[in-house]
Amino acid sequence: MKKKFSTKWKSSRQKRKQRKYFLEAPLHIKHRFLSAPFSKELRKKYGKRNIPIRKGDEVLVMRGALKKKKAKVASVELKKTRVVLEGLQRTKKDGTKINVYFHPSKLQIQSLNLEDKERVKALERVKQEAKEKPGGKDASDKS
Repeated sequence: MKKKFSTKWKSSRQKRKQRKYFLEAPLHIKHRFLSAPFSKELRKKYGKRNIPIRKGDEVLVMRGALKKKKAKVASVELKKTRVVLEGLQRTKKDGTKINVYFHPSKLQIQSLNLEDKERVKALERVKQEAKEKPGGKDASDKS
């Protein structure tokens, strides 16, 4: 029987294979697809460009009709790769309010929810690695 998801597969030029990888990925890999970029201050602080969004993080909307709005993450839908923000809703014609869904790449993390100790440890580990090798990829590209 053929496996549904291959862990050996890296990449393909074929769009159908890229879509299949994205749609059939297990949840521990789909979690990586929920990454959003850091603000410039957080980039300097943690030495990292992006991180997966979690409930409680404060984000800034970068695209769409709600551009430049700041809000807290109310919920994250791993299976559908979308995020709901507190207080950002649309009113339907009948007057009912519905949540607006955002793709994580269209958001920018302004502050992190640091209640989870494992997340704090991971960020500290990344900060230490950034200090140990100054410059990172950029330094090796210039020489």
